[in-house]
Amino acid sequence: MLKVDPQQPEIEKIQIAANFIKKGGLVAFPTETVYGLGADALNAKAVLALFEAKKRPLDNPPIVHICDAKDVYRLAKEVPPEAEKLMKTFWPGPLTLIFKRSVIVPDVTVAGLDTIAVRMPRHNVALALIKESNCPISAPSANLAGKPSPTMAKHVLEDLDGRIDAVLDAGPTAIGVESTVLDLTVDPPQVLRPGGTPYEVLKKTLGRVELNPIVTAEKPLPVDRARSPGVKHKHYAPDADVVVVEGELSSVVNKVNELSEFYLRRGSKVGILCTDETVRHHRADVVKSLGSRSNLAGVAKNLFRLLREFDLEKVDVVIAEGVPTQGLGLAVMNRLRKASGYKIVKAD
Repeated sequence: MLKVDPQQPEIEKIQIAANFIKKGGLVAFPTETVYGLGADALNAKAVLALFEAKKRPLDNPPIVHICDAKDVYRLAKEVPPEAEKLMKTFWPGPLTLIFKRSVIVPDVTVAGLDTIAVRMPRHNVALALIKESNCPISAPSANLAGKPSPTMAKHVLEDLDGRIDAVLDAGPTAIGVESTVLDLTVDPPQVLRPGGTPYEVLKKTLGRVELNPIVTAEKPLPVDRARSPGVKHKHYAPDADVVVVEGELSSVVNKVNELSEFYLRRGSKVGILCTDETVRHHRADVVKSLGSRSNLAGVAKNLFRLLREFDLEKVDVVIAEGVPTQGLGLAVMNRLRKASGYKIVKAD
């Protein structure tokens, strides 16, 4: 465990971590979104070890992280003009772009696909690690597959202690949900996973952008080959069962309390995940607020941390209020629906 300054990371600590990466090891590190688990993206054996440490299905492609936009031209077969515009506008930042892959990329790094997902993180520790490692770094979130993503180093250790070589601890992450994934191999470009770069902002920049149906799905959709992480398998889920209640706010509050009473009568330990506006109206064993509905960036930042806290409190079921789907709210609702396994109750 290496504690590092998030703004000016100590180079000797970064070099210790980079040496693990160079030798084919695994290092967890902070990005602006969540903590990632890194391996040399061009070392097939190291990437396979990464999948094993996370217990991640081999058909779930990780994102490749770079520190210089020039690396895209090595990793991608072609770079369309809109990609260059997006890279200039949003990198470094929470936007992952999908390209056709080049021949230097091992099959395991892209889960056997003909595409590759690439981003440049907006975090000095992540950028320093990639630079010192002298290679692109494959990095899914640093958790066991299916669990809520880690936004603090202690979350990484809860899941992966003893399974990886090192953790760079630079405190809590700023955004709290993963990057937006945009597929540039289709026309118009398509958001496969909503995240830290809002859909509305991409639309303003590119004009034509679509949401893949999986983004707003309210039930499981068949996915043959996942071009993006967070699409195919159950994700983001605490040990407790999760139920999401959606609709007009006063109806949601009533329905959440009705469900809470139902589960309490059955002898379950109940958690409610709500917002500042409603926290006083709920009754359960554990009630936690994501923050104000008027600050969806704050809600996103708190989501995974609170889902993990419910596990520490050993609740059996979490009943979660839906939030508005504009801005980062779209990413929050996508994560909640997936965490629930699409157990969604309409309150209206």
